[in-house]
Amino acid sequence: MAIGKRDGLLIAGGGLAGSLAAIAMAKKRPEVPILLVEESDRFGGDHVTSFFAAEIDEAQRWLVDPLVTHHWPGYYVAFPEQSRKLKAEIGSFASERIDQAVRAALKPDQYRLNTKVVAIRDNELVLPGGEKIRADGAIDARGAANLSTLDLGWRKSVARIYRFPQPHRVDLPVLADATVEQLDGYRFVQCLPLSEDRLLVEDNVYADSADIDVAAVGARLDAYLLKRGWKGGVLEREQAGALPIALGDDVHPLWRSGGARVARFGARGGFLNPVTGHAIADAVRTAALLTEQRDFDGALLHDAFEAEVGQMWRKREFFRSFNSLLFQTPAWDRHKVMASFYRLDQALIGRFNAGQLGVLDRMHIQSGVNFKAARAAR
Repeated sequence: MAIGKRDGLLIAGGGLAGSLAAIAMAKKRPEVPILLVEESDRFGGDHVTSFFAAEIDEAQRWLVDPLVTHHWPGYYVAFPEQSRKLKAEIGSFASERIDQAVRAALKPDQYRLNTKVVAIRDNELVLPGGEKIRADGAIDARGAANLSTLDLGWRKSVARIYRFPQPHRVDLPVLADATVEQLDGYRFVQCLPLSEDRLLVEDNVYADSADIDVAAVGARLDAYLLKRGWKGGVLEREQAGALPIALGDDVHPLWRSGGARVARFGARGGFLNPVTGHAIADAVRTAALLTEQRDFDGALLHDAFEAEVGQMWRKREFFRSFNSLLFQTPAWDRHKVMASFYRLDQALIGRFNAGQLGVLDRMHIQSGVNFKAARAAR
């Protein structure tokens, strides 16, 4: 895409949302010129993405299925007074798969790595030194920026991938082991079996602050491995971060911040699972929706995707209310809320995780989940 030429689409940010948007356009709308610009030396970030298959519409699975390297038919949860095995299709892939998919789908002149975007307008990217690239429209997918306009809690985590000298004997993902000491909020450990001797172990806390003491959390993970009898593990990878958990009802102030009327994807636009903070399902939806656009004018893209995120947030009001009650519960009691949630009917839990609740489902959750401490605190 030549500098100054006004056609096609610019995508700033080659993380999950921006990369999926570029891959989708290359596959479904190859006639539209695109340029994907990423600040780092690879696409997709540096993390492992996991999701419930039911989160993603069947008609859009074509975009994510080629990325998935691990499938499981169920998962475990554990709390001090109960443990449970549940059925649900879960998929997972590492960020390297995104990088490979972008390079396979896009031609070399359709992307730039190691390139910082210093400013973005509805039809223009500004690069260091004042270089400007213009097109019909631009999308800002550079990850979460200033989220101060939103009412948020945080899911903060430190994840490590280990290779053990002996099989770890974890046959299915452990999505919540809340038998661990409760610190700073609802704390649980997740374990994903990547092979018989490789395991992702992640310490998570639903907390009021995004601050992470990585060294302290690392020490807790070391203690957890010893408790589980996993010895001699070689650390292959570590990642730390905090995901926003939406509590309030209005996403539009986020789109008003920053001045420029630019379409936003991923966390930057509020496209996030309201309960987990994960971006994968919304990234697939927005990428698929992008390919259906008839006009890639920047202002039109802004209006279309602000309307889309507004509609999503309206549909997800119940989930943010659930989050709000969870975070109103005293930090040391939040695990009790989630323990009561995981005593609900398995099919109902599945619909909750898929974001597909009916009126009766909402009533059953309201009556079946223990929010007494939160309601007493109001």
